[in-house]
Amino acid sequence: MMRTLEFETKGEIQGKAKESVGDEFAHSPKQDALIWIDIEAPTESELAMLANRFGFHPLEIEDCTHFDQRPKLEDYDDHLFIVTHGFCLLSTMADEAHIQELHSFLGKNYLVTVHDEPSPSLNGVWSRLAADATAARRGVDFIRYLIADAVVDSMFPVIDRLAIEIEGIEEALLNQGSTAANLKEMLRLKRQLISMRRVLPQQRDVLSQLSKREGGFISEKTSPYLRDVYDHLLRINESIELNRELLGNVLDAFQWVVSQRTNDIMKRLTIVSAIFLPLTFITGFFGQNFESLPFDSKGWMSAMLVSCAIVPVTMLWFFLRSRWL
Repeated sequence: MMRTLEFETKGEIQGKAKESVGDEFAHSPKQDALIWIDIEAPTESELAMLANRFGFHPLEIEDCTHFDQRPKLEDYDDHLFIVTHGFCLLSTMADEAHIQELHSFLGKNYLVTVHDEPSPSLNGVWSRLAADATAARRGVDFIRYLIADAVVDSMFPVIDRLAIEIEGIEEALLNQGSTAANLKEMLRLKRQLISMRRVLPQQRDVLSQLSKREGGFISEKTSPYLRDVYDHLLRINESIELNRELLGNVLDAFQWVVSQRTNDIMKRLTIVSAIFLPLTFITGFFGQNFESLPFDSKGWMSAMLVSCAIVPVTMLWFFLRSRWL
């Protein structure tokens, strides 16, 4: 799906007809206008139209057909090609943190965004500008900042949810002990943190480069805002590292609890074996079937039975006194 917003340089939207769906207004903007084209789940015909009307490089168009790119910034003569990632919660239950990829073409007076699925952060910026285009007065680079800021801000609920889940697992581990469900949850959280950590450092570099590109496609007035987004990414990266460390501590505690439980089981089995060892000797010794043994008497029989009762009790008393139980 393709949609377009076209603005006057004064920041006023050129009528409702300029907010369109389809490629009718997906053209190079006029000299006194700004245009934002957003494409969701792009088709080959839509990408070919962009290449023809804006002159985008074939490699950029090829990247837009495969949403598995790393965050990057490529500089061309008449525009910047930017690939960034964001994270969002698929539902209120937040079973998984979903990674969303966004491709952007930033020119002097146009912005083209391409993504393969709905982006709540981008849709929020779109609705804001469609209702009040005042922010567009600052240029398309400021619109790109608004998108970057919304995408980065959407990561904070994901980070907070991960921290809450890690704390919940830690409390359950201390109160209930280790379970297979706890291990499954820890491994799921570990995968999420690894996937987030894999893209955030590169995205941080992209924002750092954008915030330092004063002049050209990024104005001096927009650079401080991009540096603010860069600072937010630093905070998110620090939070991810902290959560990874906490999760590592929880995994160590889980392994310690499992090891401690195994040791307790082995201790109990060893005590049972130690108790039955002398009983096995007594019954085996007195149970020998030889005529020459002088134990064919009721007295020795009674002694054997008494020893079978006294020895386990004595050993249990000794274990308790030694605090082995």
